[in-house]
Formats: sequence, C-alpha cells, structure tokens
Amino acid sequence: MESTQPEVVEGERDMTASLSLPSAPELIAVLPPKGACWYCDKPLDAVRRFCGRNCSAAYAEEAQYQAWKA
Repeated sequence: MESTQPEVVEGERDMTASLSLPSAPELIAVLPPKGACWYCDKPLDAVRRFCGRNCSAAYAEEAQYQAWKA
C-alpha cells in the first residue's frame, strides 16, 4: 500500500518553488548608500550599504522573510 505523503510533500515543494522571492543580492543591489549601515545604522562612507557581511546577511534574511510573509 502506497502512502499519499510523498505527493503532498512534492506539491508543497512545487508551491514554494513557484513563489518568486527576490534573492539576497537583488535585495541589496536596489538599496542606495545612505551613509549608515542599513541594518545596524553604524556610520559608513557614502559608498557602502552595510558595515559587514553579518549585517548584510541579516538584512537580506529579514527582507526575504518580510516579502514571504506579505
């Protein structure tokens, strides 16, 4: 006897794959430099958007969550 569970899991996988969430580089690329880190507001020069990789990754993760949640 076969279980229907694999079909359910595959259906959920297809549904989440069809959601078009922006990737982290796409999210970061559209942010203009503002003179401070977009995540922690640490002062920066006029070119950088984040003070480090940790802030960049955390910002992207939160932005993707917010996009998914909406």
